[in-house]
Amino acid sequence: MQSSAYGASLAGGAFDVVHFVKQPQPILRCLSWLFSIVVFATITAEGYINQTKDQDAKCIFNANDSACSYGVGIGVLAFMACVVFLIVDAYFPQISNAKERKVIVLGDLVFSGVWAFLWFICFCFLANQWSKTPDSTEAVAGDAARAIVTFSFFSIITWGLLCFFALERYRQGVNEFEQEYRDPANDQSTPYPPSPYASSGPTGYQQSPFSNNQEQPGEYQPPAY
Repeated sequence: MQSSAYGASLAGGAFDVVHFVKQPQPILRCLSWLFSIVVFATITAEGYINQTKDQDAKCIFNANDSACSYGVGIGVLAFMACVVFLIVDAYFPQISNAKERKVIVLGDLVFSGVWAFLWFICFCFLANQWSKTPDSTEAVAGDAARAIVTFSFFSIITWGLLCFFALERYRQGVNEFEQEYRDPANDQSTPYPPSPYASSGPTGYQQSPFSNNQEQPGEYQPPAY
């Protein structure tokens, strides 16, 4: 019998909150959730400023609205994904179907890898645009812009680690099934089942009805009256 599958105990156990919050993946998801809030909330609140009274508010990253829109989009989607995956992590030990666990782990692996890459693009894009921003904008919104760029970089690390842990969970599950499952047709070490007639007969030795001490043919024995 398996004691675990894809990095979690088999279904049926009680949910342990203390054990759950001490695991690396929930911690990283909470950090990623917090970093995403900092990025999109800061851009929404302080990412647009008026250069002059006659102009509309422009993005603080070199007046490039695409940079701010990209940061907000990535941050909001990462925020929602962290909430969903936290719920899935809490429910994961209650899933008894190994195939469903495999699908969830693969989804986590792919999503975490993609989002680590998208945060890397976000960091490079925002840092590049900030380096081209005029000094007048830097004096007004320098702290907000640096916070956005910094937490974009931190998000690369947290999502990259989430991808790594998802890969380890997937490998662990595959190795467990390879080691513990054996095909009966190919398993030469499995003993043959006992014969169904072994226990039905008498366990002791029965003497043959034809004794070796019988008289040889041809010898006549008169009957006793």
